[in-house]
Amino acid sequence: MGSRAYIQLPVIDFSVLNDQNANTRVWDSVKTEVFKALQEYGCFQATIAGMTPELQKSVYGAMNQLFHLPFETKSKNICTRMFHGYVGSSSQLPLYESMGIDEPFIEKQVENFTNLMWPQGNPQVCKDICIYSKKLLELDVMVKKMVFESLNLEHRFDEHLELTSYVLKLMKYRVPEPNESDLGLHEHADTGIMTILHQNDVEGLEIQTKEDEWFKVKLSPNLFIVMVAETLNVSNIKNTVWLNGRLHVPFHRVLIRQKKVRFSLGLFALPKMGNLLESMEEMVDKEHPLLYKPFDYDEFIKFLLGGRQGKEKYAVKAYCGVLN
Repeated sequence: MGSRAYIQLPVIDFSVLNDQNANTRVWDSVKTEVFKALQEYGCFQATIAGMTPELQKSVYGAMNQLFHLPFETKSKNICTRMFHGYVGSSSQLPLYESMGIDEPFIEKQVENFTNLMWPQGNPQVCKDICIYSKKLLELDVMVKKMVFESLNLEHRFDEHLELTSYVLKLMKYRVPEPNESDLGLHEHADTGIMTILHQNDVEGLEIQTKEDEWFKVKLSPNLFIVMVAETLNVSNIKNTVWLNGRLHVPFHRVLIRQKKVRFSLGLFALPKMGNLLESMEEMVDKEHPLLYKPFDYDEFIKFLLGGRQGKEKYAVKAYCGVLN
């Protein structure tokens, strides 16, 4: 059953940092808010400068057109990484459908996608998706830089960015039939590095607190939800999500209660393929012993899809915890 109450997530204004971070005092103030929010909730809501209503209307209008395309067209959206391309509804998730664009801030990548969907081309949609994605990328980079600074890991930040890839996921949830469940997306913790989500016109996102209580996230077209994923804690920052909880990784889900199609967007930061992930040596000491063995992210996803997680709440711990 869905929650009736709304969670009061911190709202952090990133538009004040639009001036090349010239004001160190302002940067440090926002950084403190960010780190505190990620420790307590594992997420927060952010405002982004320049994310105009016109830009959002264009991108969401394009999504509406995309999901009305024939299945044969949508299925051309393929990718070597699982779940990055077109994902149709299934018996497990009958309400859910999604498409993906890798490195969506690179114009050629978006152009390849739009040309597949619209053979005649769609330059305006291509341009707007690029602009939209670049703004989400800027937010992603700022947040992670603040986390690295908070943990005195500034010297590892550029290395981290070099090992990060991105996918923009366009998501649709249809209205459930009278005899269907309202579950749009089952409860889970994101397995990548960091996620930025936006719900446009229809609510549905719910977040679980540290006390295992579920709360709804109130819809606000001008706010973007920044969320920690499992790999950020394990391999790139601090392996203490199950020890002292330096950062919290929140479980979340989507429930569809309104009689209206729900569209949402997410920029997912993920480890690049072909790299072995391991905890940073600076983050391992007597007080914080090594908890996770080095692992390959794509092999980990195969493990997760194989249903071998068992009763362990967090998938990465089940896959590569040193005690497993």
